[in-house]
Amino acid sequence: MLPTGEQIAIAHGNQRAVITEVGASLRSFVAGGINVIEGYAAEEMADGARGQVMFPWPNRLSSEDWTFSKRVGTPLVDNVTERTLNHGLIRYTPFTIDAVNQNRCSLSLVLHPSPTYPFASEIKVDYHLGTLGLTCTMTVTNIDSVPLPFGAGSHPYLAVTTPSIEGATLHIPAKSFVDVNERLLPTGTISPVVGTDRDFLSPKSVSGVVLDTTYTDFLRDDHGMATFSVTDAEGRTVEIAMDRNFPYACVYTGDTRDPGRRRTSVAIEPMTCAADAFHTGKDIIVLEPGQHWAGSWRMRRL
Repeated sequence: MLPTGEQIAIAHGNQRAVITEVGASLRSFVAGGINVIEGYAAEEMADGARGQVMFPWPNRLSSEDWTFSKRVGTPLVDNVTERTLNHGLIRYTPFTIDAVNQNRCSLSLVLHPSPTYPFASEIKVDYHLGTLGLTCTMTVTNIDSVPLPFGAGSHPYLAVTTPSIEGATLHIPAKSFVDVNERLLPTGTISPVVGTDRDFLSPKSVSGVVLDTTYTDFLRDDHGMATFSVTDAEGRTVEIAMDRNFPYACVYTGDTRDPGRRRTSVAIEPMTCAADAFHTGKDIIVLEPGQHWAGSWRMRRL
């Protein structure tokens, strides 16, 4: 048995992707024989949240109890140093594979109530390869009897064809970033990027710049898409675009990853909210019983 369960291969033209049963994760995405993401082998577990889906919250949740709909959540910490629980609860949980076609697949999971998240919900994750690259659509349904809060996101690492991201150019179409404390939790302040080393409104070199930053206040095109890109030192570009249902994105240059993985790619993570949203209440999504939510992002190599 492979660590990530069944491997689902989809293809379109010169594009190939592999999605895993465990976590509905994007394990591999290649276009024209060149990696679009930094993936991992079928025999490996995902580390650093590579390609994983984040639900029922993205980023970090602090260790303190939280309350919603008169129910109390008690987070079970996985980051002892910062006393946080990171990237949700479903990353290592098997999904049901609902449908597989040549260029698309659909997986779903019923998340039962737990001490950390005392609500019943369903998440469906659809992947589709086409002329615009790879599109991921998440759909969340409240299958509980009370209003439930949630956040969602994805954690792809955009690949470069060079040994590291030194010499790469980064474009982040965001006018603001979220200030955080020593636990990397929001302070309540959102600051403009202009005049800081976090300003990538105009594409510029990421050499020597350390980012583990949540951005917001995006510039969007006429279709409501905010498009981020990484262009490596060889001039090869990968871009990721997210719709209006993802008003935040964490950009992480991998400086705290295990040796051999540090600064070898750039994680650009579409998110519905910033860290610790169950405690702050900011931009948390609330669904009434039976109500649905859906959001999409897409990625391609130019």
